[in-house]
Amino acid sequence: MSDRPPNSTPYPLLDRVSKPEDLRQLAAGELPQLAEELRSFLIDSVAETGGHFAAGLGTVELTVALHYIYNTPFDRLVWDTGHQSYPHKILTGRRERMPSLRQHGGLSGFPKRDESDYDTFGVGHSSTSISAAVGMAIAAQHEQQNRKVVAIIGDGALTAGMAFEALNHAGDLDTNLLVILNDNEMSISPNVGGMSNHLARILSGKLYASAREGSKKLLGRVPPVWELARRAEEHVKGMVVPGTLFEELGFNYIGPINGHDLDVLTRTLKNMRQMKGPQFLHVVTKKGKGFELAEKNPTSYHGVSPFDRNTGKSTAASSSIKKKSFTDVFSDWVCDMAQQDQQLMAITPAMCSGSGLDEFSERFPDRYFDVGIAEQHSVTMAAGMACDGLKPIVAIYSSFLQRAYDQLVHDVALQNLPVLFAIDRAGLVGADGATHTGNLDISFLRCVPNMTIMTPADENECRQMLYTGFQHNGPACVRYPRGSGAGVEIQEAMQAIPIGTAEIRRQGKDIAILSFGTLLDTALAVAEELDATVVNMRFVKPLDEALIVKLAAQNHTLVTIEENVVAGGAGSGVNEALASHRLTPHILNIGLPDHFVEHGTQAELLQQYGLDRDGIHKQITEFMTYIGCQSNKAKVKSVI
Repeated sequence: MSDRPPNSTPYPLLDRVSKPEDLRQLAAGELPQLAEELRSFLIDSVAETGGHFAAGLGTVELTVALHYIYNTPFDRLVWDTGHQSYPHKILTGRRERMPSLRQHGGLSGFPKRDESDYDTFGVGHSSTSISAAVGMAIAAQHEQQNRKVVAIIGDGALTAGMAFEALNHAGDLDTNLLVILNDNEMSISPNVGGMSNHLARILSGKLYASAREGSKKLLGRVPPVWELARRAEEHVKGMVVPGTLFEELGFNYIGPINGHDLDVLTRTLKNMRQMKGPQFLHVVTKKGKGFELAEKNPTSYHGVSPFDRNTGKSTAASSSIKKKSFTDVFSDWVCDMAQQDQQLMAITPAMCSGSGLDEFSERFPDRYFDVGIAEQHSVTMAAGMACDGLKPIVAIYSSFLQRAYDQLVHDVALQNLPVLFAIDRAGLVGADGATHTGNLDISFLRCVPNMTIMTPADENECRQMLYTGFQHNGPACVRYPRGSGAGVEIQEAMQAIPIGTAEIRRQGKDIAILSFGTLLDTALAVAEELDATVVNMRFVKPLDEALIVKLAAQNHTLVTIEENVVAGGAGSGVNEALASHRLTPHILNIGLPDHFVEHGTQAELLQQYGLDRDGIHKQITEFMTYIGCQSNKAKVKSVI
């Protein structure tokens, strides 16, 4: 039985804070208790819904301090990636909606501009915060607004070239911008403690800033003396803080400071809010802080399904039938293939576990390359490997491949280099929503010359297609979805599939359904009701044009199905093939619409967009009614 008095609440301070204005009414001495309550609420909330977990636990105090010192939403806070933004959501009027987090129609798992005025920039992919914040700082300066702009970026996100491009530019501008480095792995420096906290307060204080500016004015009249003084200052700071790089880029560097000490945070931020020009604050936090299991293993608790708060064990329902995921299929294949071929190299942009390369990295460490959040580099590095006889495989999410499009086109495809892209999370991904949905890759890959694109219908076909692409003497892509397939038997022996060949899976009449990818079983179920022919197309590029021409002659209606946008997708390729042969059957392209797909379970989204069994059946029958062909076969005419 609880010792809590009747009508009491576990969150007495948090209950008083429905928005940042309420937070700023608290006394500074109350902030540590608020942070404790916020962390406890976050644990309870994510335990119920699942979601990104460890990163948010590490930014509780930083979030409290930022909203306490800065006049949000007038002042702009720009969160990078968004994994760490749940405390921000809770403090900005969305606490009551947290049970809907990442649910269909509920709160997004990332900052989103149309969700809240406090979400100043929509994110989901890494390393965009500094660039966006620079743009906002320029806008504030142009509009003569005394607005403060803060970018909060993790140390992992600094591995992306885009972050350094922004830092390089920002340091050359006379705009009021604060970049906060949330160093939650202590990868830059472990120099945290009383001395560095004290130093940070001194370096961010008015006395130091005034002395620095006064010296600059006085000694600036004698350039050699000022240069000597500047170098001496950098040397003194360099002995106790690792800020030389950021100083050289034009920032005034402060830190590192303890990101869980609210007194230090608020004092330092208050000082820095008054400082002019580009500022850089280095804050060290502990990922997973306040939840022991997450502290010990932050990678495993980066993203979680619903779990028991006391044990950390998942409470999500699991199927009694264990099926291999497509990621598992890739993981097994790449290890098997590496055992056979010493030239195989595996590359991933900071997604070792997500892309299924854990086992490979342990078994073949000399042939495994995690380049960090540097998608562009990963692709061009693979091209360089291929130039000199290695056989690189780039394991990458569909939505992350977008970030390396120029490299894919210019460095790989233009030179017709044998690089295999294992594209995970193609199609609908579920709770991560629009920023991670892989619904564009067929469209942006199909227009690239020399590219071979494969869409496996099941797990075994995925394995064989990976082998096919690996053996192909040119760029090749195998796109496969998140999660498991139908549970088919996977053949250990590998056999290449002839490039550009489709296969008929069911013979019917009048209607031919051309399926690209894992919607094949759904297409077969619909075909049973309509007595339609079903083709597993397998290749988006090159298409099996001979079979398409034959099907157009035998059927009055062709239907294409894909888990990609219809615009420029596989169906568009079929349309183009028919047009090139001057064939005009009735054709229906079924796929995703021309807008970004919001979050929800994969099943919910398939139903919403008419890609489940009932939805596909309905679209075909409505189309047949529209063209008036329910019972009369229309003769396909050549218009040559």
